[in-house]
Amino acid sequence: MTAPVSELIELLSLERLEDNLFRGQSRDIGTKYVFGGQVLGQALSAAQATMDAVKEPRSAHSLHAYFLRAGDIEAPIVYLVDRTRDGGSFSVRRVTAVQHGQPIFFLAASFQREEGGQGQHQLSMPEVPMPEDIAATTDLAPEQLQKLPSKVQRWLSRQGPFEFRHVYPRDELNPPKRPPFQHVWFRLSERVGDAPELHRALLAYASDFHLLGTATFPHGISYYQPNVLMASLDHALWFHRPFRADEWLLYSIDSPSAQDGRGLARGQIYDRHGKLVASTAQEGLIRVANETKD
Repeated sequence: MTAPVSELIELLSLERLEDNLFRGQSRDIGTKYVFGGQVLGQALSAAQATMDAVKEPRSAHSLHAYFLRAGDIEAPIVYLVDRTRDGGSFSVRRVTAVQHGQPIFFLAASFQREEGGQGQHQLSMPEVPMPEDIAATTDLAPEQLQKLPSKVQRWLSRQGPFEFRHVYPRDELNPPKRPPFQHVWFRLSERVGDAPELHRALLAYASDFHLLGTATFPHGISYYQPNVLMASLDHALWFHRPFRADEWLLYSIDSPSAQDGRGLARGQIYDRHGKLVASTAQEGLIRVANETKD
């Protein structure tokens, strides 16, 4: 297993301190603070680990989270799980992530036992090229990279565990104004085990990529620009159907609104056969220097 993938798997494999208490480490992936997807994936991993006492298997079908404070990359994160309810069909877990004695993140996750249903439907997958027909993203030339802020240089210089292929690539260094939607194929770059819990945690991690950025498209700004501040405020994720994070998935994203320094983005995630496997929503802070003051 390559280093980026093995590091991510290790990152999502929390240390269990007590029945409901877990500890996770952090990785610097080029963001100033802990990457939001990391906290999402770790919190879901903690919640899933407390389902061991439930007699029948139950799988996460939804999670709703709030980012309260920026996470410190240099410090571990402690996850406290509250076993809120174990009912006849559903279980609920609430997870609080703590650093330096303060909560930095809240998550509520709901789990359901497997059951059939009479009615099923889904929106069709957009008609886009398959990932094999899209060229892989090329690295920036060294002279271009040196012009960027240090945080962006670290982001672009690292080899991440996921591979992304944009259906409609955008020049993030000189972003044009365009409608607020995009389609991105992604997958874990290496095959991993079959445990559904692992693939759900991996998808939670990856779902934070490219989502909020879609809300910047109509304004011709980018996270790469030093005067642009972006941060996730909340995140929701629904799991609909089985999937593998190490097989190609299409992230279809749109942003219906941006206002008051906040942008809203929604995503639908399909497998390559057109099955809708998950949906997301996120609101985040988007500020441009000299436009707003604290």
